[in-house]
Amino acid sequence: MRIATWNINSVKQRLGHLTAFLSEQAPDVLCLQEIKCVDEAFPVAEVEAAGYNVAVHGQKTFNGVAILSRLPLEDVRRGLPGRDGLDEDGPDQARYLEATISTATGVVRVASIYLPNGNPPDTAKYPYKLRWMDRLSAHARELLALEEPLVLAGDYNVIPEPRDAARPEAWVHDALFLPQTRSAFRSLVDLGLTDALRACSDESGLYTFWDYQAGAWQKNNGIRIDHLLLSPQAADRLETTVIHKAMRALEKPSDHVPVSVDLKL
Repeated sequence: MRIATWNINSVKQRLGHLTAFLSEQAPDVLCLQEIKCVDEAFPVAEVEAAGYNVAVHGQKTFNGVAILSRLPLEDVRRGLPGRDGLDEDGPDQARYLEATISTATGVVRVASIYLPNGNPPDTAKYPYKLRWMDRLSAHARELLALEEPLVLAGDYNVIPEPRDAARPEAWVHDALFLPQTRSAFRSLVDLGLTDALRACSDESGLYTFWDYQAGAWQKNNGIRIDHLLLSPQAADRLETTVIHKAMRALEKPSDHVPVSVDLKL
């Protein structure tokens, strides 16, 4: 079973890239982030024509997540438990979508996650990021207790280690790489989750995001912020993890590329 994640950075602008990826890589499940549209504006017809069922948790102009699956999506949950607003009275943000998929060998639970960026860190956005991560950890703990194959996939906006950045010194004051951010990510993983890429490779230079500015792509000045975290029941079935780097070289690409895992299910 191939499960992929991709911050597509506007599904409308990159619909052609999306349908090509579905055709060429044939993921069984694809988690999308930053779709940047409301539910009704998602290109459901085109995705269904490619052979996929769709669940969407959208938001106008910003954020938004979706799950595409060859098999029916069940038990769909939109939103992380608790408030998603910048403060207690703030508007909800479409950043979390979860569903189960019944396979021949049992149920797989998948979540599409678009974790807050948190910049600038001296504003309310950074405490919000940390609170959101705490809520994600609390929910992940509950999901792990179910003892089923679980894949928490998405754009975490976290650079876990210095080797996950071409120039880590450039990120030391950024919310993606601050000690509190990295500590919160480690706490999440330490619940019993496995970073799929690091289970398959210890190499440096493996990135999933290249900024549009300053020739970052041409210089390979990237960072790894898109992750698939696996429960023990999923990690035991992990075969490969692939970063689909070539997608960044397309015309008008997303600044992120898809990452996929193959699980023996």
